[in-house]
Amino acid sequence: MSVLDDRQPFTEPWQAQVFALTVHLHEQGVFSWPEWAEALSAEVRSPDAAPDGSDYYEHWTAALQAILAAKGVAADAAVADVAAAWERAAEATPHGMPIELANDPEAR
Repeated sequence: MSVLDDRQPFTEPWQAQVFALTVHLHEQGVFSWPEWAEALSAEVRSPDAAPDGSDYYEHWTAALQAILAAKGVAADAAVADVAAAWERAAEATPHGMPIELANDPEAR
């Protein structure tokens, strides 16, 4: 099923979370909808985008990261550090258990 299927807009919880975060940041005045549309459009038009849209929320996340960096809200390096910490936490979390940032072995 494509992530763009009207019956199931989010196939993973993180997709709903990044969507909600984007809406919240817009409501807080961090960026306008035209700015968001431009950032997202640039990402989904990238040559590596999946033809079926299955990577839509990966592009959504990249667009959010780009706009936050452009606005000076979150530097690319800081975002990369947090993303790496989540990846380490995911690798350290037993299967079936919730992934928590506290599981990052480098945070201990």
